Amino acid sequence: MMQLETDKIIFTGPVGAGKTSAIGAISDAPPVSTDVVCTGVERQLKATTTVAMDYSYIQLDDQRIHLYGTPGQERFQFMWEILTRGGLGLILLINNDHPHPVEQMEFYLDAFADFIEETGVVIGITRSGIADHARLEDFQNRLFERGQIYPVLEVDGREPEDIKILIGALLAVLDI
Repeated sequence: MMQLETDKIIFTGPVGAGKTSAIGAISDAPPVSTDVVCTGVERQLKATTTVAMDYSYIQLDDQRIHLYGTPGQERFQFMWEILTRGGLGLILLINNDHPHPVEQMEFYLDAFADFIEETGVVIGITRSGIADHARLEDFQNRLFERGQIYPVLEVDGREPEDIKILIGALLAVLDI
């Protein structure tokens, strides 16, 4: 088994995809959150949103893995670059309740393309079954059209086991 060169996993995705919930679901300590009251169009989706980052950690065997959640709004893109520095890999969460979830996936894959190329990514589809706007096959087909092969899994961002599966899939992608 390869030794981890870094100990940081990044969670990203649009507002309302479940990044804060996912980190909270598996954390070994209460997460640090920078949530504030939503303004603008985001307030139609939820009451609060992350403006800097979410942070906590989990212990995997004898390795402490730091978990960082990015803000979802594009205007905080400068934080995406800061938070990915030294990161092990990316967990991209996409809200399937959004009217255009496949396009959201593409946006975040493009925004994090350099980081993904250096590391790896796993895609978690959240809020499935509420008002699904895409099937898993739609996400996989778009990835295939883009020449990308990444794991795509339906998850509940509030369920620890689902998030652990995403982390396990990311570690497998990274061959760690």
